[in-house]
Amino acid sequence: MAFTCAQLCLRGTGPLYSKTVSSTWQYYTRVQQRIKVTRVPTKVISGLSIRGNHTTATTLTRLRWKQQICFYSDSAAKYLTTEAKEGTNTQELSRTNVGAHKTSLLPTRDAALTTENSHISLDLDPVAQPSALEEISDEEAISISVPSAIPPVSTTLRDYVDKSETLSKLVQLGVNLWKLEQRPNVGSMLLRLNFNTDVTPRLLFLKDIGVEDSRFGYIISHNPFILTESLENLQARVNYLKSKNFSSETVASMVSRAPYLLNFSVNRLDNRLGFYQQQLSLSANNTRNIVARLPRLLCGSLEPVKENLKVCEIELGFKRNEIQHIVLAVPKLLTANKRKLTEIFDFIHNTMKVPHHLITKFPQVLNSKYLRLRERHLFLEYLGKAQYDPTLPNYISLDRLVSLPDETFCTELALATLEDFYLFQKTL
Repeated sequence: MAFTCAQLCLRGTGPLYSKTVSSTWQYYTRVQQRIKVTRVPTKVISGLSIRGNHTTATTLTRLRWKQQICFYSDSAAKYLTTEAKEGTNTQELSRTNVGAHKTSLLPTRDAALTTENSHISLDLDPVAQPSALEEISDEEAISISVPSAIPPVSTTLRDYVDKSETLSKLVQLGVNLWKLEQRPNVGSMLLRLNFNTDVTPRLLFLKDIGVEDSRFGYIISHNPFILTESLENLQARVNYLKSKNFSSETVASMVSRAPYLLNFSVNRLDNRLGFYQQQLSLSANNTRNIVARLPRLLCGSLEPVKENLKVCEIELGFKRNEIQHIVLAVPKLLTANKRKLTEIFDFIHNTMKVPHHLITKFPQVLNSKYLRLRERHLFLEYLGKAQYDPTLPNYISLDRLVSLPDETFCTELALATLEDFYLFQKTL
């Protein structure tokens, strides 16, 4: 053990190491000598016999300790002399090596703490960061990846408006994003669009066919999928409508009021026009007339239209030529609610006692509000002026009955004051 410690002393590389070895060596020598004195009752040194003399044993221990210290001092002096001759590179030794040699002579717990502190100091070394003012090459600038600030998941498009050029410009056009985000997959579709390559060409196309800029927001809000239609398909559908003698102004008006019109293929548009012409026995001119006035007839389902035509013929008792006249005057009746249509007809025909031919002559009454029609008829009946037969005196036209505002109705038809009409409404 003494020989091993001496070797470690000779391997030391600095003053800190020498102090540690010296103190450890002193501790080890004292313990070893005390153990020897305790265990050996008789020892012969330099020809003298010593038996159980504690004072003499102590003196012997001190002599051996002095000899070993002298030996260590001579060895240390030789090592330091050799170290000085090696130059300045030997003096700048690593602190890590010093800590490693020092740890080997410490207790286990101290060694673990020393090693841990050594690792911590290495982990906390500052990392060289490039300066913000340092110039870089074009290749390095291109290779820099900037993380996207767009949130990966959100339930509303509002979180993306400030980050997406497409959404921000759509808002400026008047698009209602809160309506679009309620529809499945529409929000993600809009985020994937590029405004310059996807949106701008479609807007320019709409402008070229005559759609006003103020209608862009309405069209996209109701039909965002027009932004994904190819320009070739859009142009083909416009050309088809023009081939059917729809004027450019009419086509622009139809597209503005029926945003889904250009999403349907040419074959579907042709089938829809043929359906209305055959079912209503209309001429080509009349067919264009009703479609131009209500272009959503080409976009919606045909089932409600077929059902309303049967209701008018079977339940309401109108003839085919009467239905044709009603539809030409009020195309909206083709898509009207069935319950509302039958309720208004029942009140006009059975309560007001208006025959079919008068209803056919004033079909707008079928498109009026039921509550307004009922209040005004009952008020006229209360005054004794509910007379709708044109062959009798004090005739009141059904058209004027439902179309005039309250004040004009009271002064011209009922010959009463507006306050009287309001008081009567409270009695209903």
